[in-house]
Amino acid sequence: MKAVILAVGEELVSGQTVDTNSPHLAAGLAPHGIRTVAHHTLPDERGAIARGIVEAAAEADVVLVTGGLGPTDDDLTRQALADAMGSELVLDEACLRELEAFFRRRGRDMPPANRVQAMVPAGAEPIRNELGTAPGIAAMVGRARVFVLPGVPAEMERMFAAGVEPLLPAGGGAIVHRVLHTFGVGESDLAPRIADLMAPRDANPLVGTTAKAGVVSVRISARGGDAPAAEGLADRTAAEVRRRLGEWVFGEGEATL
Repeated sequence: MKAVILAVGEELVSGQTVDTNSPHLAAGLAPHGIRTVAHHTLPDERGAIARGIVEAAAEADVVLVTGGLGPTDDDLTRQALADAMGSELVLDEACLRELEAFFRRRGRDMPPANRVQAMVPAGAEPIRNELGTAPGIAAMVGRARVFVLPGVPAEMERMFAAGVEPLLPAGGGAIVHRVLHTFGVGESDLAPRIADLMAPRDANPLVGTTAKAGVVSVRISARGGDAPAAEGLADRTAAEVRRRLGEWVFGEGEATL
């Protein structure tokens, strides 16, 4: 199973805001055996979002979209999803009641602009938002399952765990990641010592390096029939990397100097 993640927002495209949702979602897909093959950032433009969804659905089994579900005129993801489905937006009465109740609990009348958040493409299903006003959407575009989530990280994370993960198709195993950090050696000197582990690029596990601020990290992504099998393969490869690189390895995962 393959996934493509789309992050929608002019603030992301312009660099004013850093996208933290896509890495969270990619990490959440891995235990289900679903490999993320691309991240794309899209502007708040209906046509661009619709094209992005259609192209992602042609490439992947699962498409995750974040952002653009608010009540303002620049929130166009639900309309773009309807375009991608060849559908139209319809009012979901249950969503509307939940929205009205959300505002009543806060002693307020629901602004008319929020009514659009109760609209979903015909043929799609809303995903309940326990923290905010923007329901998510689950739909099919071609053969791909598409899940649209709010851009607010706290809302997105809760919705992914409660409303998306139970609906994910079986990816056929699990994917486990390991990262080993080294210091005192350059990437060009380190790479030859693990060159056979890094090729070919479709190997299992997949091994690569990343350099930042004097630290060279060795990334390992292992696929297995289940989580224990993937973890075992990742652990064995990590042990071999440690053996070859010796005292250059100072830590793993979140460890820093």
